[in-house]
Amino acid sequence: MIDKLGDPFLNDVALGLLIFMGLMLFYGIIAIHDIPYKISKKRDHPHQDAIHAAGWVSLFTLHALWPFLWIWAMSYRPERGWGFSQAKAETEEPELLKELQLLRARLAQLDTQVGELQSRALKDPAANSEPVKAGDAAPTELNRPTTVESGAA
Repeated sequence: MIDKLGDPFLNDVALGLLIFMGLMLFYGIIAIHDIPYKISKKRDHPHQDAIHAAGWVSLFTLHALWPFLWIWAMSYRPERGWGFSQAKAETEEPELLKELQLLRARLAQLDTQVGELQSRALKDPAANSEPVKAGDAAPTELNRPTTVESGAA
């Protein structure tokens, strides 16, 4: 009788290749799930343990979480944190302080002008009563040109 299975040596080689490929596939899947943890470890990520645990959970959910873990691991660097440049903020700070001082000085100047206008309005209410035509906007003290009186102190 003729052996219907063919050459036993080739059958053994095919079975060996099948087992080898199965083991490589299994190892490859486990190695892939660990990539975000290795990235987080290299970058000294503050959530390394959480990324590692979530990687194992992702392994059992057919790597559904894996892309999010990779983004989470890549988003942190020790020199810049979560992506906000510290050096840029430090160089902008003196400029912002200067601008804040200028705005405060301008606000104080405007407060004194409003105080002067209010005191004038209280001293001479007849000067503020101008006839208003229909359709005109009501005049305000801030819209009038300010003149400095030489005798007023």
